[in-house]
Amino acid sequence: MTTASDSRARESTGGHPDAAFIAGDTGVDTVTGAFSYSGRAIAEALVGSGRQVRTLTGHPERGTSDSLIDARPLDFDDPVRLASSLEGTTTLYNTYWVRFAHDRTDHDRAVINSQTLFRAAKRAGVQRIVHISITNPTIDSPYPYFRGKALVERSLIATELSYAVLRPAILFGGEGVLLNNIAWLLRRMPVFAVGGRGDYRVRGIHVEDLARLCMEKGSERTDSVVDAVGPESPTFVELVRLIRGAVGSRARIVHVPAAVVPPLAWMLGRALHDVLLTRDEFGAMDSGLAESSGPATGETALSVWMAANSAELGLHYANELDRHFVRNRSIPCPDRAARE
Repeated sequence: MTTASDSRARESTGGHPDAAFIAGDTGVDTVTGAFSYSGRAIAEALVGSGRQVRTLTGHPERGTSDSLIDARPLDFDDPVRLASSLEGTTTLYNTYWVRFAHDRTDHDRAVINSQTLFRAAKRAGVQRIVHISITNPTIDSPYPYFRGKALVERSLIATELSYAVLRPAILFGGEGVLLNNIAWLLRRMPVFAVGGRGDYRVRGIHVEDLARLCMEKGSERTDSVVDAVGPESPTFVELVRLIRGAVGSRARIVHVPAAVVPPLAWMLGRALHDVLLTRDEFGAMDSGLAESSGPATGETALSVWMAANSAELGLHYANELDRHFVRNRSIPCPDRAARE
């Protein structure tokens, strides 16, 4: 016989009543950075499934008064307050990281901050952590981003909490930066430079597919590490050609020595008051670290998505520094309409 409490459990777990019974599901999840990019997609998916959602964020001002998301500070300098903000959370979805060093925060500091967050989660009684990492992280990587991600994964495992690690290479869809800004350049520049032969592959996943995968892994209780990748893996030069065709660009694609790309990107970044592409990011991509040989865990084909969104792709430049370091930027977040 199905009781009212059984029905509530089913609703609170997005259709997984057994998980609620076995794990003592509170119906509350926390997402770091729910007003940002991947965190926003995860939070929207959770809200849409009927979950109560909190966020730990460095930008609480980006919330709205009618938001269904309970926004609390992501304050690594106050672990006690951090733990208090996580109390009652069933699953923590962690998207926290830094793309590049800025101000006082670099990848080493991001590792320490992540460790602080995990300790706070354990102290608060969080039952499971779904953590967003990166494809091909290694402790001995020459790239601080990938080395730091590997260290964070190791720290998560050491907590002995139930976990799932998802490893995307790049994300597309929504307010994604990389493909949009390539399209923006192709719309405006007569020439687009590709480093070397451009035969290094890029395997992206749609941000909503990532959010769906996060929810699936959040409902499980077995530990896992999964590459979060879509069905297509074009080479970088194929990707640029695909974007050029989608937006109707006439830009000439030219191959330049790999060593030329970082300084070119730096000069463009200076002109745009942004960080377009770092030396490490190009080096990692050129080394094949944005590729995965694993099975597709996302359904959306990059080429199909690009054809459907070609009219809007690259119309406006997406400034990474403005998004993450300029306060009072209004970003839509899940509201009552999204839930209904």
